[in-house]
Amino acid sequence: MNTEQANKMRTGKGFIAALDQSGGSTPKALRLYGIEESEYSGDAQMFDLIHGMRTRMIKSPAFNGDRVLGAILFEGTMDRDIDGIGSAEYLWTKKGVIPFLKVDKGLADEANGVQVMKPMPELDALLKRAVAKGIFGTKMRSVIKLANKAGIDAVVKQQFEVGRQILAAGLVPIIEPEVDINSPEKAAAED
Repeated sequence: MNTEQANKMRTGKGFIAALDQSGGSTPKALRLYGIEESEYSGDAQMFDLIHGMRTRMIKSPAFNGDRVLGAILFEGTMDRDIDGIGSAEYLWTKKGVIPFLKVDKGLADEANGVQVMKPMPELDALLKRAVAKGIFGTKMRSVIKLANKAGIDAVVKQQFEVGRQILAAGLVPIIEPEVDINSPEKAAAED
């Protein structure tokens, strides 16, 4: 673990930017950026466009370690370069922003009022690549929709099991059991 990054996480100010749109959410992100689906053809071109968008954001003078504590990257972004430098390395060395990686593969179907993470059979290999590329930590998301004890227990159990696996690989996990803001049982689910 990078001790300079760990110290900055403990004492730094700013927010963690979510730059981790995956294949499912990328078309909407591009549309909000002004690029319609009719303007690109296929996943490769779509991911090139989203990487270009992320690169412009990251290279902005306003995007720096004084305002942005960390940035969560999509796996495809981690594997790409910015100005010939790996994205994670660029974030840290050029911008002073701590790099994180989204590791979940999406959500399973709802059961017991929650959506746990889909299985991640390649997680160990992904974590090794992340460490090699200078990633500091990870993010993984589950969703709680109802105040169902069995469902919430399943979310918490899975988040902490995967969190231990991430810690064992030398990375810092962000545990994210998100309570759906539109849940009719939001207050009870958060209790």
